[in-house]
Amino acid sequence: MRAACIHEFGSPDVLSYERTPRPEPHDDEVLVRVRAAGVNPVDCRLRQGLMTQMLADDPFPLVLGMDIAGVVEATGTAVTDFERGDAVFGVNGFPDFGGYAEYATTSTDQLAPMPDALTFVEAAGVPVVARTAWQALFEYADCTAGDRVLIHGAAGGVGHMAVQMATAKGADVIATASGYSERYLRELGVDEFVNYREEEFESVVDPVDIVVDTVGGETQRRSVDVLNEGGVLVSVVGAPADPIAEGRDIAVRAVSGRSEQPALLATIGEAIDDGTLRPTVSTELPLAEVTRAHEIVETEHVRGKLVLDV
Repeated sequence: MRAACIHEFGSPDVLSYERTPRPEPHDDEVLVRVRAAGVNPVDCRLRQGLMTQMLADDPFPLVLGMDIAGVVEATGTAVTDFERGDAVFGVNGFPDFGGYAEYATTSTDQLAPMPDALTFVEAAGVPVVARTAWQALFEYADCTAGDRVLIHGAAGGVGHMAVQMATAKGADVIATASGYSERYLRELGVDEFVNYREEEFESVVDPVDIVVDTVGGETQRRSVDVLNEGGVLVSVVGAPADPIAEGRDIAVRAVSGRSEQPALLATIGEAIDDGTLRPTVSTELPLAEVTRAHEIVETEHVRGKLVLDV
């Protein structure tokens, strides 16, 4: 099969489009004929060697990719939930990954039936970002109707899903992004918009109950200034190395990325089919152009998701 591999850590140039052996599913796994694979910032950090704790001791050659959408090709002997021919979407588990390939294996608790409303390319842009946004809002911050929610990087992958989820819950949503994305985010349902290039959000935003941080750094540190007492700052890019809310009744949490809800992807799929959620895929490239895909994700502001057509 064809796949995009790395044989060492480094820049996007270490990605190699080559022939590799087709994986075989274990007893509790499914073999998926991949039709599309999402590209996430975490893929770039793995390629750079910044997250070796997520990898096997000797990971090379490593096929990256955590988001997949495709058709079940074969099932392990213990699998009863899926059968050959099912259209599915899901997440490749640690430490093998493997989404940037014509075939990939993953466990059944990381898969769900693909939403009827989506194409394979659209579906491949959903699993990681939607699951992360859901965890941030509802598992870590207990978002409820009437909460004021500030979402940084709201036009990105996690951000655009978090906007829709919080809005559907009845929260008041404040979004930060570049001015280019204001109309798009208004259409998604944001109540207030801050162009981070022209305004400091802490100077113009009234106190909020929840901050969803997809940016990190100084944006993360400054966010505590707009949180109510009892508020929650949830980061999807990692918690700060030192305390940033000392003396305040504020919780600072980092999303782990691993959900304890096996049915979460199915729930997200239902929300897509009923019109509550709609993923945005702004860029689609063939798998052979995976190097260019990583360059774009690292250097440009991708609206929604970039997806590889396998």
